Amino acid sequence: MFKKYFTTLKSSGISPYIWSVFSILPFYFIFRSTSKIAIAVGIILTILFFISLRFAFISRKWPVYLWTGILISISITMTILFSFIYFAFYIAYYNGHIKNRIAFLTLYVIHLVATTISININFVTQKPLFLEQIPFIIIIWISVILLPFNIHNKKKQEMLEEQLEDANKRIAELVKQEERQRIARDLHDTLGQKLSLIGLKSDLARKLISKDPDQAKEELIDVQQTARTALNEVRKMVSQMRGIRLKEEIILVKQILKAASIEFIGEEDIKLKNVSLFLENILSMCMKEAVTNVVKHSNATECRISIEQTWNEVSITVQDNGVGMNPATDVGKGSGLLGLGERLDFVNGSLDIESENGTTITMKVPTVVKETNKEEKA
Repeated sequence: MFKKYFTTLKSSGISPYIWSVFSILPFYFIFRSTSKIAIAVGIILTILFFISLRFAFISRKWPVYLWTGILISISITMTILFSFIYFAFYIAYYNGHIKNRIAFLTLYVIHLVATTISININFVTQKPLFLEQIPFIIIIWISVILLPFNIHNKKKQEMLEEQLEDANKRIAELVKQEERQRIARDLHDTLGQKLSLIGLKSDLARKLISKDPDQAKEELIDVQQTARTALNEVRKMVSQMRGIRLKEEIILVKQILKAASIEFIGEEDIKLKNVSLFLENILSMCMKEAVTNVVKHSNATECRISIEQTWNEVSITVQDNGVGMNPATDVGKGSGLLGLGERLDFVNGSLDIESENGTTITMKVPTVVKETNKEEKA
């Protein structure tokens, strides 16, 4: 029981208790009056205020203006009759939740002007109870000015974050759909053709087995070789779909460089935080492509690889001491860098190539490729 209570308190804070005190407070001012009629009017206005506030929160479009007008009228009346200005805080809080910008600004100005007028009236009449509250009145007046904008901007930010999260979900679904289509194409182009060839050759071998056994034997050998080729292609396809981590790719890259007599310089222990397997797989393929380019074209003796992560992106730099290249003319000439750039574009990444004392390839990928439009009030 206590655990549930403290969990609720942690999520909501002390705000429920503050609102409870504010809800009781008007009765303190009302019962200080000596007139029974004034007390009755004060109680009725207080009850009407909270009822109107409830209807204001659940209203849409033009009723928002109606209920807010009633709230402001009650607040002014309570301020003039009972020196109770604190209903203005409720209205300021409510105004911040109005999503329509025109309605928000209109009601904000009306409330601010009305509250300022009611405060000035009490200053002119010099009511003792009102003058005793001057520090609190100043706080309420400042709240009327600042609180609506603070809440309005916070709500707007929350809405944008929700829309962004929805967009991320849609992007993830599109990525999955694209991956399914790619797998379907690969299966059709590789496995489908091989199976069709196996079927044709098997039929041919069946027909030739009695007429020309030697030819049938050759056809069956072709069937066997085609089946093995198809199996290898399927295994390769599955291996690519499984994905690979940068930490694993670095080990493979180091082996490739060692086989090419190129010294590897860099850290092997890579620790990335909050990076998805999909993004890490893209980075691994790009790094491998860049290293393959070093091995094939650079004539280098050293290859330095550095991986850095900031709060919003991951960057990989592959630098060699080879012959260099011209980024403007050599990218599309069999270097594989064109495909590398296309992979990075797919995840909103960037590719930068510099050729000075060798070639430096810098690949950057954002770690955030970062919910629903809700019906607006008013």
